[in-house]
Amino acid sequence: MIGLGFIITLINYLDRTALSYAITPICEELKLNHATFGMILSAFGIGYMIMTLGGGILVDKWGARSVWSGAAVFWSACIILMGMATNFGMFFALRSILGIAEGPHFPALTRVVADWLPKGERATATAIGLSAVPMASVIGAPLITNMIIYLGWRTMFIIMGSLGVVWAVIWWFTYRDFPEHSKLVDDKELSHIREGKPVDRNHPPHTLKSHDLQFGKTTWKFLLTDPSLCANNFAFFAFGYLLFFATLWLPGYFESTYHVKLKEIGIYLIAPWLTSAVLLFMAGRLSDYIWQKTGSLRKARTHMIWICQLISGLCFIPLMFNPSLEQALLFISLGLGFGMMPNSCFYALNTDLAKDKAATSLGLMDSYLALAGILAPSITGQVSQITGNFSAAFGILIVLTLLAVVAVLIFQKPDQGKAIKPIA
Repeated sequence: MIGLGFIITLINYLDRTALSYAITPICEELKLNHATFGMILSAFGIGYMIMTLGGGILVDKWGARSVWSGAAVFWSACIILMGMATNFGMFFALRSILGIAEGPHFPALTRVVADWLPKGERATATAIGLSAVPMASVIGAPLITNMIIYLGWRTMFIIMGSLGVVWAVIWWFTYRDFPEHSKLVDDKELSHIREGKPVDRNHPPHTLKSHDLQFGKTTWKFLLTDPSLCANNFAFFAFGYLLFFATLWLPGYFESTYHVKLKEIGIYLIAPWLTSAVLLFMAGRLSDYIWQKTGSLRKARTHMIWICQLISGLCFIPLMFNPSLEQALLFISLGLGFGMMPNSCFYALNTDLAKDKAATSLGLMDSYLALAGILAPSITGQVSQITGNFSAAFGILIVLTLLAVVAVLIFQKPDQGKAIKPIA
């Protein structure tokens, strides 16, 4: 199931970022500039902000099986229709609807991890699923750029849109919302999941009797006011700003700043995104290891977040001063890699602190990322259009990242209060 989560997250981000690789041919065909194209990119965040919290509520209520498969079909249809768009208005509308359709995706991934895995394995499992985000660019950068070159951007959208439909059918027939509903998990494993113990997966499974999972009660007041969650949400906003900046504007940055041809951009972007995938997975494993050894969420999650974001922010500073192409690749690889590294810790804190409402809590956190998805593409497009370069855009990114470091250090204390209650 975590493998299927990885696959659909890979498809999700291939679909979400495909537009960024087609900047030049779309702008030439539709006569758009960076500022107007940035508005199209930002439209995704508008729809995403509307639905990511709603998607979390739906997943908590109806389960990941039905909501996730339905969402995958919905956003796949949007991608296919994007291949038929003929003007700015159609692209803007379809990108907004795509954001709505993709809203339940990450809440569903969080719900699966919360229901199927104990606390000591959640960051690792989440890291596996989330590593598909940078891997989508490792694979997508050369794949999508070559599809655009040889097949055209319209055909590219139609092909990419068909992948999610296939996954949705497989997910519907293989996944069950709770371990006790599956023949792949036995009573001993279920007990370990509830108690937060590591699961021995080497003994043969058998059919389970029905069980009622006992969860704690998480209120809306706690979700909206808990300092640890609020700091987590703000740090995730800064993370989201980096993510949308990188996924949607790095191709344009290399193309306009270093005059890299579209065919070569995919090769240049492999290094930053592959670095991100490796560091993200390592962070998940390390975070769970620290949790199992210390029992402290601040040591396992909080310190991972602020240290990685601090290093990331510092790595982007040289990019404000027009480094060589080789130096830019190095600093972007390090900045993006360390920036992506704590992603699983952001997610894990929602299941650590609010397991019974994990998808809703994640949806709330994701709404901050959606806001970043509105601001980052548009601000970057406007600033680069006005200044003629990306130096000021990198400066804004650095300031937000460092502010997140301060917020996490001061306010995120997840070992206090509800966090220390032994809810598996």
